[in-house]
Amino acid sequence: MISLIAAVSENGVIGSDNHLPWRLSSDLQRFKALTMGHHLIVGRKTFQSIGRELPGRQLVVLSRDAAYRPSGVQVARSLPEALALVSGDNEAFIGGGSELFKEALEHEHVDRLYLTIVHAEVQGDSFFPDIDSAEWETRSSELHPVDEKNEYPFTFQVLDRARERGT
Repeated sequence: MISLIAAVSENGVIGSDNHLPWRLSSDLQRFKALTMGHHLIVGRKTFQSIGRELPGRQLVVLSRDAAYRPSGVQVARSLPEALALVSGDNEAFIGGGSELFKEALEHEHVDRLYLTIVHAEVQGDSFFPDIDSAEWETRSSELHPVDEKNEYPFTFQVLDRARERGT
């Protein structure tokens, strides 16, 4: 199974100047819990914004630059190559950025979406692609209020790709 994991504001922003434009401790904890022990596919810019390997996860970084070879991670030159590298994982994750999300969704590589909907409109320069709601079924949705560790209210959603009956 290939899952996509992202936090998205109500106006579609996922990043600003290569950083998250919010402070949501619960979202980071969820990200860690879901991806622990799995492969995580990210683009080069997303990897550079993380700045390091993530303990307990095998990172696969997409880069078209043949000379790009950061230590401690696997590098793939295309999404199909990255997907081949993670084929033995029962659930591998795509963690951004926007170009990678768009490509994965356009080519229907994604089976499940783990979204954190941030209930705010924020400024940013990186956006989540539009998804066709008819293609996705809500598996769960859980609203969380603002608190001392989360600056905006948010909803954790899990969406599965809708499959035709009998397939």
